[in-house]
Amino acid sequence: MTNNPDVREISELPENFKELKRAVNRTASWRERLDAVNELGDWKTPPTIKLLQNVLTSDQVFQVREAAYLKLKQLDEDVQPPTKNKGELFKGLNKILLRIKKSLPKGHTFEQFKEKLQKTRLDIYDTYEGDKATDFDSWLHEIWESLARR
Repeated sequence: MTNNPDVREISELPENFKELKRAVNRTASWRERLDAVNELGDWKTPPTIKLLQNVLTSDQVFQVREAAYLKLKQLDEDVQPPTKNKGELFKGLNKILLRIKKSLPKGHTFEQFKEKLQKTRLDIYDTYEGDKATDFDSWLHEIWESLARR
């Protein structure tokens, strides 16, 4: 029995389980993964718990991992809190960003760089936007400026 009265302790899965399962694995949108985690956390079934445990251990965005942790705790699961990622979330990130910068015309703006990153590598854009939260723009701007010196 859980401490949360909103959690459904039944053996059936949510009607939209397949969609939620797809959503927690959608790399292009950390917000969709977060929403799916929050919805899955309302169901105490072995498949939903297994999905949440997988998110907790493998998602690249800290906010999503943290939500999975909190939901699992509400379901009385014995889990360890996630740690913040250190370093690059994508191998060779600077090379990728440099390639994007070089594909733009000389004298381009930061906004053009940011837009091109979003269009060409939504996975990177979305992951770092979720991971950096309110610091995303300043972090990306700092990298963009450092790439200009190369």
